[in-house]
Amino acid sequence: MNLKGAALSIAAAAALAGSASADVTVPFTNVTFAGFNFVQLFNAGQLTGTLTGVSVNAVLDASVNFTYADDLCIYVDDLPLSLGGLLQVGGFSNTGAAERHFWANGGSDVPGTTVIDTVTLTNPLNMDALPIAAVWLGNGYGASGTSGTWTGSVTLHGVTEIPAPGALALLGLGGLAAARRRRN
Repeated sequence: MNLKGAALSIAAAAALAGSASADVTVPFTNVTFAGFNFVQLFNAGQLTGTLTGVSVNAVLDASVNFTYADDLCIYVDDLPLSLGGLLQVGGFSNTGAAERHFWANGGSDVPGTTVIDTVTLTNPLNMDALPIAAVWLGNGYGASGTSGTWTGSVTLHGVTEIPAPGALALLGLGGLAAARRRRN
């Protein structure tokens, strides 16, 4: 799957995931990221609540030039994407984020290697107070010529996705139509 297709698949899955709970889970299948290549999961202002932790449950399907399973990386950064973000979880290469965590397992480039872990943030991120912060998923190993392909999911704990304004309008119209039918 190409990166553009991966972004669309991940975004569609994210839109359906966890809107009623305080956790948002994003499933993905066969997504490939070159070294330091990321796709935006959530735009600025799209999450509400306080990000308290991140979980991963994924398998490395393929690796080029020593990308390990634990190089799958969640990155929170003010827009636009740059070094020195707010949070990096996973990935060998240091992005200079204010808070950095490593996955506890997945230190192999052998296809079939799993990365399954939950990280609790030292400094939770109040997404409501970070109006330009976005969440990204990608390959946190920045060496040239590297890539990895993963299947699995990541979960952002303590946050809820804010539905797009168009979705809210549709929900409102659906409720209005239901109310009209009850009266008739």
